[in-house]
Amino acid sequence: MPQRPRLTPAIADVRRAVREAWMRHGVVAGDQILVACSGGPDSLALAAAAFFEGKRAGIAVGAVIVEHGLQAATKRVAEETMRTLTELGGSPVIVRAVTVGTSGGPEAAARAARYEALDEAAAAFDAKFVMLGHTLNDQAETVLLGLARGSGNRSLNGMAELNGRYLRPLLAISRETTVAFCEDSGLTAWIDPQNSDQKFTRVRVRKNVMPILEAELGPGVADALARTAEQLREDESALAELAEHYYNEFVKARSTWLEIEIDDFAAMPLAIRHRVIALALGVLKAPEFARVHIRAIDALVDDWHGQKPLALPGVRVERTARHIVLKTAKTLKPGAC
Repeated sequence: MPQRPRLTPAIADVRRAVREAWMRHGVVAGDQILVACSGGPDSLALAAAAFFEGKRAGIAVGAVIVEHGLQAATKRVAEETMRTLTELGGSPVIVRAVTVGTSGGPEAAARAARYEALDEAAAAFDAKFVMLGHTLNDQAETVLLGLARGSGNRSLNGMAELNGRYLRPLLAISRETTVAFCEDSGLTAWIDPQNSDQKFTRVRVRKNVMPILEAELGPGVADALARTAEQLREDESALAELAEHYYNEFVKARSTWLEIEIDDFAAMPLAIRHRVIALALGVLKAPEFARVHIRAIDALVDDWHGQKPLALPGVRVERTARHIVLKTAKTLKPGAC
């Protein structure tokens, strides 16, 4: 059984992050929490810290190890991780083997299989939250990827600490700290070779882009990107709430289409108009709509001169004298939003 480690700065930081996240989100004695653990340093540090804090607070903390079966070593790693986590006091500690499909590419398919397994485990054990080991470095990489793709505020928001049942306590903790936690605790973490495989975009960002930014701009780039994500998430939350209010107030749902009153819509700030259009396209289940489609619809407000209807993916949009009408072949439920 691993020896109880002395308290080092890294151990203290990770434990504090777990403890404070639980306090923020109402985790109390008697709750069941699960940690998604791959055996890597981030999730292993998170699990060990959560087990420690759980024992002190009367919170049951277990772990789920998702075995994707994509590498020869993963079955062995899963078994070894299960033994380590059991020795550390996790309850329950389970391995879920999954079959990874091909939809969306290997990264997206693996992610979909992983979250399906985690959702099933959370339901089976009535877990209040499933904790994920994403760190400040992961957050910075996510923001950079969103910036490169031009995906807008929602992508630049990065990852939220709490998203449904998923809780990420380590978004302010660096990868360097989780590695130090494992070393200080005498825990042997698995280093996934895919985390160095540059066929993956995120790996190229981690290995190539971030070091150049740090070298040219100075240290602290990851912290700055994470702070940016936090600030944008605050803004996005307020804007999304306003957009939903305007949508409910001014967008009228018919049997197979939506109507937006031009006069009211034109008076909205542009940031709200674009979000209202995005909500409408979401209600119509428009596939793969992007900013270019939103801007094309919005142009019917200020630059309408009798042009033909827009034929967008899954949606037909036309302007009348008083309305923008978005039509789909699917039938809408009244008031759907």
